[in-house]
Amino acid sequence: MAIPSSLQRTVSAPSAILLVVSGIIGSGVFKKIAPMAENLHSARLVLLCWAIAGVISLIGALCTAELAAMMPGSGGEFVYFKKIYGRFFSFLFGWANLVVMRTATIAALSFVFAESFNNLFPLPVIGSISISIKLLASGLIILLSYVNHRGVVFSEKLSRYVIIMIILVIAGFVVSGLSSPLGTSSNLIQDSGSPEGWLLLSAIFTSMLSAFWGYEGWSNIGYIGEEIKNPQRNLPLALGVGTLIVMALYLALNAVYLYVTPIQDLAAMYFLQNKIAAVEVSRLISGNTGAIILSALILFTTFNCTNSSLLMSARIFYAMARDGLFIKSAGEIHPQYKTPSRAILFQGIWSIVLVWSGSFDQLTDLLIFAAFIFYGSTALGVILLRRKEPDAPRPFKVVLYPVLPAFFALFCLTLIIITIVQRPLQSTIGLGLIALGVPVYFYFVRQSSKKQA
Repeated sequence: MAIPSSLQRTVSAPSAILLVVSGIIGSGVFKKIAPMAENLHSARLVLLCWAIAGVISLIGALCTAELAAMMPGSGGEFVYFKKIYGRFFSFLFGWANLVVMRTATIAALSFVFAESFNNLFPLPVIGSISISIKLLASGLIILLSYVNHRGVVFSEKLSRYVIIMIILVIAGFVVSGLSSPLGTSSNLIQDSGSPEGWLLLSAIFTSMLSAFWGYEGWSNIGYIGEEIKNPQRNLPLALGVGTLIVMALYLALNAVYLYVTPIQDLAAMYFLQNKIAAVEVSRLISGNTGAIILSALILFTTFNCTNSSLLMSARIFYAMARDGLFIKSAGEIHPQYKTPSRAILFQGIWSIVLVWSGSFDQLTDLLIFAAFIFYGSTALGVILLRRKEPDAPRPFKVVLYPVLPAFFALFCLTLIIITIVQRPLQSTIGLGLIALGVPVYFYFVRQSSKKQA
């Protein structure tokens, strides 16, 4: 059987939109309300942080959409950065995704899935409950890696049906919450002693990082650009519409939390062990049945987000291998299933290693910091490419150019600087992990040179 030289375009526009939604909605929107309430002590500020983070994420999505429509290949930013900044920077992007960003996200999501499963259906204790949870998390990664190995169409259909079910359950929760007699509109404007001055700015910054973790994943659709039908139209459409749908769902969910529960009660939940604020709010609305439904919802969102992350992220390592900057076999396409099966395998193995290392929580703390280095580079790349190739075909152009790309790039730079100042140890570790890719890059470059010689 002949091995295909490229991946097939099988993903339609509606499917791409739902993949964007699937790649974003994980556990963050259900868990972050408590720490945000504790930081801000103001319902209005909590909603404002979610709204601002959503708008900024949308601006980032629009910037990415311009480049994605111009260069709709596998690997997303890896492809864009290679054209704009060169192979070295594009490799660092891929390396950061391998060691910090995507694999740590997969490990964290699968672990939250296993924890949620254990809360609903207690697992048999094997040595300790932590071992049982890690075994289930590893099993989920193996299962979904196999699903993605079998084909993008099957995996995309699984993700599509699950995310539609998730959206319907969220809509039902929102309706029941806003119609609950326990709720009061006065809760939405309640302030139980929010900080002032610089403390307020610091609290808003910290809370926005929590919100950005909830929005993380909007750029993933670009990784499968080679497999999207009519990508010049459908990639920008998926990025914009998908991000808007998530914004609406997140604001509605947080409005329910704050409508039903006073801000000080939500803040108090931050100090409760093994309690998820969204589940406790649902328990108030509908008793134990509501808590079970919300717990099941978190189970399905983490399952679906893990699947979407595995599906899309493996294409980065596939693109790196095709460019001679990763293990050669990762660039091979399965002759029967037409998938980058080896890249999926390598990604799954490293994600499982992170599950068992127990380091993924620390790595995901670095994820937003690392991600915004490359998000900012994407926005700056829009400006640089407009100047370098002003007449190049652009099926989609970001609106309000150059204001929006410049604003987003400056925002990312500001966030990076503030993070370095406020969290120097974490920032140093994050930059150090990325820097470890430098000798790896030169190793692969030497290997490629030897083969060509």
